[in-house]
Amino acid sequence: MLMPAAGRADVILDWNAIMQATVGSQPPFPQTRLAAITQLAVFEAVNAITRDYKPYLGTITAPANASPEAAAVTAAHDVLKNYFPSGAATLDTASASSLATIPDGPAKAAGIAVGQAAAAAMIAARAHDGSTPAAFFPPSSLDPGVWQPTPSCTAAGGAFFQWRNVTPFGIRSGSQFRLGPPPALTSDRYTRTFNEVKAVGGTDSTERPPDRANVVRFYAAVAAVGVFNDAARQLSTAQGRSLSENAHDFALINMAISDGAVATFDTKYHYNFWRPETAIRNAATDGNDQTAPDATFTPFIVTPCFPGYPSAHATLSNAAREVMEQVYAGGRLSITLKSAAVPGVILNYTTLTQITDDIDDARVYGGIHFRTDQDAGSGLGRRIGQYVYNHNLGSAHDGCSIDR
Repeated sequence: MLMPAAGRADVILDWNAIMQATVGSQPPFPQTRLAAITQLAVFEAVNAITRDYKPYLGTITAPANASPEAAAVTAAHDVLKNYFPSGAATLDTASASSLATIPDGPAKAAGIAVGQAAAAAMIAARAHDGSTPAAFFPPSSLDPGVWQPTPSCTAAGGAFFQWRNVTPFGIRSGSQFRLGPPPALTSDRYTRTFNEVKAVGGTDSTERPPDRANVVRFYAAVAAVGVFNDAARQLSTAQGRSLSENAHDFALINMAISDGAVATFDTKYHYNFWRPETAIRNAATDGNDQTAPDATFTPFIVTPCFPGYPSAHATLSNAAREVMEQVYAGGRLSITLKSAAVPGVILNYTTLTQITDDIDDARVYGGIHFRTDQDAGSGLGRRIGQYVYNHNLGSAHDGCSIDR
């Protein structure tokens, strides 16, 4: 586990980077849950001391002199150590480094105690949230338009079937914003999106420009937690956000991303819509004489093992984008994204919309989603982000009530 250096000016940003590095070893959807638990524990610890916002759990008390920095470090450390015991030594070292920058005394000791309490409370709150045990969807139909296992699947069937029932963090249920159905196979809309992905998404496509190939590779390697926590740290630093604001902002961002995962699987497994890989190979059966089959079509990147509609990457990313457009509104944006997993690819952005547009292209030019999957995920994610922002962790100084 490679850890970023800790102990800089803002421990929230330090430990957000450590969180990102730690949870990055997991598949994208467990990443979202673990990120949200960590950042909510940090928020609850800091907010118990600063009392700037309405609490999430509301069960943590703190003396007024407690160190919010010590509370934040300890909350993040304890959550991550609980879920990643194999990384205990590395996390302990990072915690000791962060805590060493805080003067010893009653305030530090009190902050550590608050952080421990917040971590324990969040871990307990999520102990039976439906994320385990793993469940799989056994396909029961060969009808056109219905999802079928693709080469990445195991014999068990569609993955993350249980995720549609995971308890959300900020919305009421995974079905709260369930989408309407995907386009009919004989519609003009389906025809256009089918022919687009067929032209640009195959391994042998000559219509995929090098810059689109780069975004495909990048966003296949870096999931929403990595993309938007990285971007948020850059925006927070540029805007000089306070410790309390950062605790609040990162909690909301990761709540929205995680709830996006729950909602997208609710819709995915409600409609069980096929992937381009299946659709293009079996187009002779779809009743549409404008969609020609190609039995040899292979997508540029590996198709995930679950239904396509809506795109999870679009849903999660637009949920994050919606929250971030609220918390970082009015500031000039300059974001650079890069990853050791994709050497040589550096992406520069001046708006969050540019990021989500690239993610949409990445999934279509990667051959794993129809454009309509992306459009649907975008709308779903933005509704989730709006709801999470408007109904959670509001200012303690206004009269609005929290209504999850």
